[in-house]
Amino acid sequence: MIVVDARGMRCPWPALRLAKAVREAGAGASVRVLADDPAAPREIAALAGQHGWRIEEEDAALIIFA
Repeated sequence: MIVVDARGMRCPWPALRLAKAVREAGAGASVRVLADDPAAPREIAALAGQHGWRIEEEDAALIIFA
């Protein structure tokens, strides 16, 4: 599983880092995103919705299945 540590970054950076990680890993990738910006879950959910990715929440992190 790929880990994107976006703690300390403000939006849109967590979503941009997620998109880059998925692009580099390819379809079927699992990415764990660590972000502490309160807007990050909303931004990441919007990005996931646009691409048809599935999101799960686990231990204060978001897991994205591309």
